[in-house]
Amino acid sequence: MDVNGAIEKRVREAGLRPTRQRIALASLLFAKGDRHLSAEELHEEAVAAGVPVSLATVYNSLHQFTEAGLLRILAVEGSKTYFDTNTSDHHHFFIEGENKVFDIDPGAVKVLNLPEPPEGLEIANVDIVVRLRPKRVR
Repeated sequence: MDVNGAIEKRVREAGLRPTRQRIALASLLFAKGDRHLSAEELHEEAVAAGVPVSLATVYNSLHQFTEAGLLRILAVEGSKTYFDTNTSDHHHFFIEGENKVFDIDPGAVKVLNLPEPPEGLEIANVDIVVRLRPKRVR
């Protein structure tokens, strides 16, 4: 099966209709391994690759991919949201000023003593974002 066929199968198995735009966006997202992208970054990649798609369509597709379990959403700064192609439970570094996100080595962080969730609710996941900046010279 070719790459686009595998992407189409993955989109279909997630319960989404494999439209031309979804397949093109999914191909850009998943072709380069684990990635952390904002909607704007994916839109720029799509335009550069000649994929005719609006920013609104990119946002809608990313949220549909997230709801279908293909992506994990990561809110880093107020309105800045990244979409992670690695949906496993893991934590992140964020470099302030550069807007770069990358994974923390699995096992490097242990989350202990979580509170008991309220009646009828369960903890879905715990997101830890460690913010980094260049060391200040003194």
